[in-house]
Amino acid sequence: MEKEVCTVTKRSTWKSDLAVYVQLLILFVLFIFPILWMLLSGFKHNVDITSYPPRLVFAPTLDHFRELFTVYPFGKYLVNSIIITFGSTLLGLTLGVPAAYAAVRYNLQWTAFLTLIARMAPGILFLIPWYVIASTLKITDMHLTLIVTHTVITMPVIVWLMISYFQELPKEIEESAMIDGCGPYRVLVQICIPLALPGISVATTLAFIFSWNYFLFSLVLSGSDTTPLTVAAFNFIGVANVDWGGLMAAATIITVPVLVLVSFVQRWLVRGLTSGAVK
Repeated sequence: MEKEVCTVTKRSTWKSDLAVYVQLLILFVLFIFPILWMLLSGFKHNVDITSYPPRLVFAPTLDHFRELFTVYPFGKYLVNSIIITFGSTLLGLTLGVPAAYAAVRYNLQWTAFLTLIARMAPGILFLIPWYVIASTLKITDMHLTLIVTHTVITMPVIVWLMISYFQELPKEIEESAMIDGCGPYRVLVQICIPLALPGISVATTLAFIFSWNYFLFSLVLSGSDTTPLTVAAFNFIGVANVDWGGLMAAATIITVPVLVLVSFVQRWLVRGLTSGAVK
């Protein structure tokens, strides 16, 4: 009887392992393979990129990356993306963290629901009013305008992530601090925010990624002085042809900072996502 149980267990383990490997292979094809193809194409000549069947063995070149910083002002585009992304993330944290705390402590979840509606709505609904306002005030080519508009993307994410963390904090800690003479502001800054740092790290990372990759607002509201990387990469797609080498090199430069950031904060990212998920 014990041998039969061991045999069934081994068979079930073998089948479960096979199912896991099949799932990993599917995920690799769907997610990892396009990224690897993009990275490799950035080092190929245009002839190798468009060849059919695809060439897996090729002579690598850095011409596409060299042209990005010599022919095009890609360094300026990179600085613009950094300014817009860091600014919108910081503004989203400044507004979103206190908003999430107030929504939890004063039972104002309906206000958080309004921010969620703003995140779920298509960006074109905000783009037209923003463009009219910016054109009227003549602020279409300013970093501050793009930072404020990108906050529409970052703040709802921060609010909804932080609500779950503030709900986990015991009210007794805040009541004890108030008995000792702390006001609501000091309770938030000195007690609640340090205890919710895992959630803040997750919210910061996701807000940074969403703002870094966002394209629509920057396409319409940016100008020659504020063009970010996403809009600059779009310029490689022409009406008659596409500069695949320049496009893949630009996409690589856009993707690598996000991959590096996620690889560094992966441990805290997973810990933060799970710590606020269980009540």
